[in-house]
Amino acid sequence: MADLIRGKNVDYAMNVLKYSKREAAEKLLKLLKSAVANWQVKNEGVRLENADLYVKSIVVDGGRMLKRIRTAPQGRAHRVRKRSNHVTIVIDDRNANNNNKIEETQNIE
Repeated sequence: MADLIRGKNVDYAMNVLKYSKREAAEKLLKLLKSAVANWQVKNEGVRLENADLYVKSIVVDGGRMLKRIRTAPQGRAHRVRKRSNHVTIVIDDRNANNNNKIEETQNIE
């Protein structure tokens, strides 16, 4: 899902994530909305409608792994690895001359 929105306009990226059926789309949409809200707080004098926000970069890295044990036949046990990810998204304004980029990070399990 991160590859679909990398380098795209924020409005387009939100629509792609909103109408996608994948589980990760909901979490990425929430993270993108948070990044836009943080951009609004940092740039109080600029209206969101006038800004040309885009997803400058989005990186998904491996996070912590919870190791659990599931019972198996004949008294054995199988290891279950519950994986998580770290997602970092950077949005920026194409029209702005200064560096008003916003970086947002979330741990997704």
